[in-house]
Amino acid sequence: MLVSIILATYNEAENIGEVIRRILEHLPDPLEIVVVDDDSPDRTWEVAQNLGDPRVKVVRRVGIRGLASAMLRGISESRGELVGWIDADMAEQANVLPALIAKTRECDVVVASRFVEGGADERAALRVWASRAVNGLAGLVLGGGVKDYDSNVAVVRRTVFERVQINPRGYGEYFIEFLYRCHRQGLRICEVPYRLTRRAIGTSKSAPNLWRFFLQGLGYLSRIVSIRLRRLE
Repeated sequence: MLVSIILATYNEAENIGEVIRRILEHLPDPLEIVVVDDDSPDRTWEVAQNLGDPRVKVVRRVGIRGLASAMLRGISESRGELVGWIDADMAEQANVLPALIAKTRECDVVVASRFVEGGADERAALRVWASRAVNGLAGLVLGGGVKDYDSNVAVVRRTVFERVQINPRGYGEYFIEFLYRCHRQGLRICEVPYRLTRRAIGTSKSAPNLWRFFLQGLGYLSRIVSIRLRRLE
């Protein structure tokens, strides 16, 4: 069974080679890795191309930016019966992918979770607190029993996309909306524990400074409220 792993990237030249290496190390063939790069100034797309591995497909988007829309493009470019995604700076966490894949035998959507037993978030205290606040609000407002609504590390059956599409607007908020819509459609969502460590190389795209961090948090909170008010089907 072919598995597709999507990497949505921007300025990850220092990380892309290692995360691809780790994915290839942990997952057997048949496998494809779809790198969707937003024309990174550091030429992340070129680094991925130069690996010369036929299992790695590179899509270079010019004049378009955004994590959610990059994820949607990656899904459309992928061919696997199972489709997963992980952040390009999470090479160390690639070891959770086999467990996510195995769990799809029971579930439609499998999320790598920091907030179930055995999981952990080892980043800076402010980021951990903010993530817990977002997930606490999402759990209260949206329900569904999901503990890690903003994980953004998952593996899903391709058939899920016949019923639920990713909203290409925004940054990581897309994942919260995606999980909520999956729940509303009656799809089974499971969580597998993993440990999220601090970014070792490069700068966070979601919160490069306190002001952006604050704005990103507001974006998440407003998206959660708007999702509930719209009662998406």
